[in-house]
Amino acid sequence: MTKKNNHHYDIIHGDCLDVLREIPTNSIDVTFADPPFNLNKKYGDYRDRQDFHDYLQWCKKWLQEMVRITKTSGSIFVHNIPKWLTYYATFLNDIADFRHWISWDAPSSPMGKSLQPSHYGLLYYAKDRRLNKFHELRYPHKRCRKCDYLSKDYGGKKSKLHPFGPLVSDVWSDIHRIRHNKRRDPHPCQLPIHLLERIILMSSDAGDTILDPFIGTGTTAIAAARLGRRAIGIDIDSQYIDITRAKLSTGIPQTKLGNTWVSLFCKEIITIADCDWQQLEAYFLVPDNIAHIDHVRILPDNRETPDVVLPG
Repeated sequence: MTKKNNHHYDIIHGDCLDVLREIPTNSIDVTFADPPFNLNKKYGDYRDRQDFHDYLQWCKKWLQEMVRITKTSGSIFVHNIPKWLTYYATFLNDIADFRHWISWDAPSSPMGKSLQPSHYGLLYYAKDRRLNKFHELRYPHKRCRKCDYLSKDYGGKKSKLHPFGPLVSDVWSDIHRIRHNKRRDPHPCQLPIHLLERIILMSSDAGDTILDPFIGTGTTAIAAARLGRRAIGIDIDSQYIDITRAKLSTGIPQTKLGNTWVSLFCKEIITIADCDWQQLEAYFLVPDNIAHIDHVRILPDNRETPDVVLPG
C-alpha cells in the first residue's frame, strides 16, 4: 500500500505576499489557503488580530496573487469560517469562476447568544471553469456501528449501489477535526491530512504542484507528498517552517493501492477518484449480488494486498 516519497517540495520562510509576487503567472496547479481567521489566536511568533478593514484588504491581496499564479486549468481553495468567506467570495467572483461552497461539518464549542457553530467552509474556485481539472470522488458507505447495515435506506435501488460508496457531495461530514492533543502540533488551527487529500485528489493529478501560502506545520505538503504531488509551502513563522521541514525530511509514505492513489485514515481507504474504481476493484472482494452491500462490506482481497487491513 505504501512507498517512500521522493517527490519535490519547497518550504519557504517569509511573508506570503512577498513570496507569491515572485512566482510566475499561470504556474501552479492548485492553490490552497487556510489563513488566520482574525480571531485573536496566538500563533508562534504573532497574534492573529487586525483591524476589520485592514484584515480584509490584506486577504484581498493574497487572494489576487493566488488566482494569478494558478494555471488556467487549475483550482483555488480557501478554508475559513463563513463570516470571512462571504467577503472572500465577493473578491473572487470578479477574478475567478465559482464552483462550490463546501461545508465541512466540524462542530465547535457554543459561543453564546448565537447558533452553535457547526461547520467550516471551503470555497472552491476555478481559474477558468471551462478548462478546470476536476475528478469526481467517492467515499465509503455509511454504516450502523452496531449492526453494520447501511445507514441510508435505498429501498429497491440497492442493486444499483456503487460497491465502494456514494459520490462525494458539497457537505463533508465524514472527516473529523483533530481532537486529541497528542496528535496535534503546536499550532492552534491544524487541519486533518485527509481533508487536504480529498481536495488534492479532486483537483489534481500525480506530479502536479500544490501551493499553500500559510503552510503552518505542513499538513498540505504532507498530503501532497502522500499522493505523489509536488508542494510549495510558505509561512512567516520560523518555528512552523522548522516543524514542516523536519516532518518532510523523514520521508513521507505514499498511499497507493497498486498504481492508484487513494486517501487513507486508520488503514481504511476513505476517498478515491471515481475514475479509478475500474483499477481498484480488482483489489477488493465484491459480492456477486451488489444488493448484499446493504449488510456486507467490500473487503481487500488479501491475496493481492497483504499489507492492507480494513475493518470488516
